[in-house]
Amino acid sequence: MEYQSIENYAAIGNMHSLALVGKEGSIDFLCFPDFDSPSVFAALLDAGQGGYFNIRPILQGENNKQFYLPNTNVLLTRFLSDEGIAEVTDFMPVVPDGGVDQIVRIVKAIHGEITFQMECFPRFDYARGSHTAEYVEACRAMLFHPNNAALPPMLLQSSVAMQLKSTGAVAEFKLKPGQLAFFVFGSPESGKEIQALNQDQIEQRLQSTVDYWRDWMKQSNYTGRWREMVDRSALMLKLLTSQKYGSLVAAPTFGLPEQIGGERNWDYRYTWLRDSSFSLYAFMRLGFENEALRFRVWLRERLNFHSQSGPLQVLYALDGRTQIPEAQLPNLRGYRDSKPVRIGNAAYKQLQLDVYGEMIDAIYLSVKYGDNISHKGWLALKNILLWLQDNWNQPDEGIWEVRGGRRNFLHSRLMCWVAFDRAIRLGTERSLEGPYDWMQKARDAIAEDIYSNFWNEKLGAFVQYQGGETLDAAALLMPLMRFISPTDNQWLSTLAAIERDLVVDTLVFRYRSDQSLDGLRGGEGSFTACSFWYIECLARAHRIDEARLLFEKMLGYANHVGLYSEELGPSGQHLGNFPQALTHLSLISAASYLDRALSDKGPKEWG
Repeated sequence: MEYQSIENYAAIGNMHSLALVGKEGSIDFLCFPDFDSPSVFAALLDAGQGGYFNIRPILQGENNKQFYLPNTNVLLTRFLSDEGIAEVTDFMPVVPDGGVDQIVRIVKAIHGEITFQMECFPRFDYARGSHTAEYVEACRAMLFHPNNAALPPMLLQSSVAMQLKSTGAVAEFKLKPGQLAFFVFGSPESGKEIQALNQDQIEQRLQSTVDYWRDWMKQSNYTGRWREMVDRSALMLKLLTSQKYGSLVAAPTFGLPEQIGGERNWDYRYTWLRDSSFSLYAFMRLGFENEALRFRVWLRERLNFHSQSGPLQVLYALDGRTQIPEAQLPNLRGYRDSKPVRIGNAAYKQLQLDVYGEMIDAIYLSVKYGDNISHKGWLALKNILLWLQDNWNQPDEGIWEVRGGRRNFLHSRLMCWVAFDRAIRLGTERSLEGPYDWMQKARDAIAEDIYSNFWNEKLGAFVQYQGGETLDAAALLMPLMRFISPTDNQWLSTLAAIERDLVVDTLVFRYRSDQSLDGLRGGEGSFTACSFWYIECLARAHRIDEARLLFEKMLGYANHVGLYSEELGPSGQHLGNFPQALTHLSLISAASYLDRALSDKGPKEWG
């Protein structure tokens, strides 16, 4: 197998796990049965050893197209040539009340008599483990048994005959026009005999999955200019939300590099409070209230006032586990030989004070547009602020999780200000018990600190950290978080400095990685979420036409099915983990504000 580019993949999932399906018909990434479980397929990270599940027709000079059925996460890959047309429909059935996790692949010949090849070679435990395979011919089922008893067995069933090849499954079969074949890969049902596939059952699973996604999308209140892209972003955010816990993964992948050959290869299959809080805002803005409510419940259960590092940590496992040790996988070559391939994430031990602002802002918005906060919830929030009152001026690792030592970062200060500001608004608007004077005192002290210690007169800009002379695209959140007016002269001067130093057309870099801030070698691509923050800042500064042009240019950097990875490389290639929640929710925010601004609805400055 050859490596496929990150942007050549689409995603299917069932809110337990997620698979990446390439334009050539191969599933090259799957962690199973949960987002943060060990991988079963990881050819994206090692084409030779990672494992894959490929179905493709044998056609000369084929041209491939891949797209989602409208308003769903059901994927169709179409193969076209002079010899005929073939299709593969891929989805993971959504079973709201539980059930067996599965990938369903429906193969169809549209025109011509077409020969197909199927290869399924799982590699368990991040390709570190061995397994055995057995074929049950009577029901056309291949059972894969990991030699590690802690890992679940896997079952591949087919409507056509398969053969055992080493420890994998292969098949070659012909379909006439209109004929179908089915493959189902997933967990065997506990305690039940394996039954042959039933076409009616498979088609019922497809229809019920289509119905689920379309019923969910009916809740959306977005009717603006970029509905297709906003809807796709919402569907992706929902795919990244755990049905079991209500938490949200930052991305479903691990080890994908921010620079080809570089070492910035992280594991994002966990819940960052920052990303989840922003996602909560995006869901509420679009009218998906249940997702916001479930995350609030999950968040409430994470509070730990006995921790020396504060009542919240930066990231958690989906089920709320707090220990996420980081390790390397030397057995995997890495995407285009980018090493090390990391699993786990040591950032869970970092101090990132900005998460308090993002969390409390999300709570404020969910209460503003939904049910009021409970008395116990309000007391817990005040206890968080009592801790923050004594700790907001600590140096920390900041939003970008630097590994070069703690500093006094502007963005951390900004979000601590947001924490107190939103709590004051929440309390006064909902008539919750005070007093508020201590919150106001802390909020004003943080504002004074920002204006006094983070403004650099020589640069005419707010700088990345206290005493520094570097810029940070995270400053773009200052007007978006309503700390400063988007037309304030100091902000406009900062925006101009960011444009000079970090912006190339519509692409925005987080910071200049050659300044050795993060303690890592090499560079990275432009950060796509920052591009959408920049566009929204332009719109709020009344540069509406420019913002629209850049926004629509950014839409052109999405891949063929409307998905974004974390970053874009120098040739526009997708880099970093994929698909990334933060990028899609930033797109939703920018699209929503631009729609209102272009339609002359609501205040352009603070709306």
